[in-house]
Amino acid sequence: MLTLGAFVLALGLLIAVHEYGHYAMARLCGVKVLRFSIGFGRALARWQPKGSPTEFVLGAFPLGGYVLMLDEREAPVPVDERHLAFNTQPLGSRVAIVSAGPVANLVLAIVLYAIVNWTGVHSAAPVLARPVADSIAARAGLVGGERIIGAAIADGDLQVTQSFESLHWIMTRAALQQKALRLEVSGVKGTGTRELALDFGSLNVKEANAKLFREIGVVGPLSAPVIGKVSAGGAAQRAGLQDGDLVERVGSTGVVDGAHLRDLIRASVVANEALSQVWRVKRGERVLELPVRPDVAQDDDRPVGRIGAYVGGPPELVLVRHGPVDGLKLAVVRTWEVAGLTVRMMGQMIVGKASLSNLSGPLTIADYAGKSASLGLTQYLVFLALISVSLGVLNLLPLPVLDGGHLMYYLWEGVTGRRVSDAWMERLQRGGVAVLILMMSIALFNDIGRLFG
Repeated sequence: MLTLGAFVLALGLLIAVHEYGHYAMARLCGVKVLRFSIGFGRALARWQPKGSPTEFVLGAFPLGGYVLMLDEREAPVPVDERHLAFNTQPLGSRVAIVSAGPVANLVLAIVLYAIVNWTGVHSAAPVLARPVADSIAARAGLVGGERIIGAAIADGDLQVTQSFESLHWIMTRAALQQKALRLEVSGVKGTGTRELALDFGSLNVKEANAKLFREIGVVGPLSAPVIGKVSAGGAAQRAGLQDGDLVERVGSTGVVDGAHLRDLIRASVVANEALSQVWRVKRGERVLELPVRPDVAQDDDRPVGRIGAYVGGPPELVLVRHGPVDGLKLAVVRTWEVAGLTVRMMGQMIVGKASLSNLSGPLTIADYAGKSASLGLTQYLVFLALISVSLGVLNLLPLPVLDGGHLMYYLWEGVTGRRVSDAWMERLQRGGVAVLILMMSIALFNDIGRLFG
């Protein structure tokens, strides 16, 4: 129920804001609005405020909405109301009305990001886990435990890095642009500072996924090598490990963090047989040495070690909060960056440089809506902001059935001085519907693959 409720609320809010943008600008430009509808199909509710020409409708299917304006192309218009019709408005007014929907979504994203910035959010500290072996981060000299103080793309100015999320974001942008990422880091346990660069020029980047970040080598924040949730009958229980044990050494290898410990456990199988190694463990004030022999399990047809316990403690958390002005500025910057990243990803999918598997449909959106809502209001607001940006950018695509398609008509009109003919508009509309249906089909196929594959 949480997933369904969060999904319906998200769709309702984002669609309402989008359509209200069209509605408000139409009223401002003197256009008569006949109906404002959220959802399609049978009307669950309808009302018309006294003295208003607009009927407000809530439809049964919330996967969209529309604003119906007085228009001679839709129905005959009385002579005395012709000046109120959309099609009789000057070009600038029509452009403003059509653009107002996507712009409203982008403004909503700014507001949501600003609220998150002002109220603050607890995020993982920008302290690095042990990098993946032979990755870009490892070759740059990172060993794990370093705290990132600042980051910059190429020759840009170093920006203070307040959380691992902000580091992850700028790393994503640098990787997709295939530019170097400069980092200012403090050493393990705060010893000294230095600057280094991660060279992303050789990356064959098609999408920002787990494989990319393993190639970079930075897959998560530092997690202490702590044992938790020991399962009955598992290797951890047999060895005498307990919840809260801090693992300092496995055999002769010092353990850096939880990810390192997991890798050591997985690699403890040789010729389908698990090795027994002495673990040095800190339990409260005591230091123990316990022989541990992991169980053998199969992972992608490869034998790996398992101990039957949760490995790794929670990362260090920091409260990231900004003042009124800085919070708003950062919200505008984040919205601009997310919009730019969305446009680049769409462009790369069109030219074949990015996989169409990046397209997501309603099932994936619903899944993420439920997951973000379960994490709290702040994460849900961030999710809403991200989807709002995506909706705004998507509607600006030059497809005839979308707002961007209508803006292309107006661009043609502005350049040639002639409106697109009704015959051509009908042909383009049919082509746009076909492309949109194809995109929706691919997105739904991807959804099914992700959720049920």
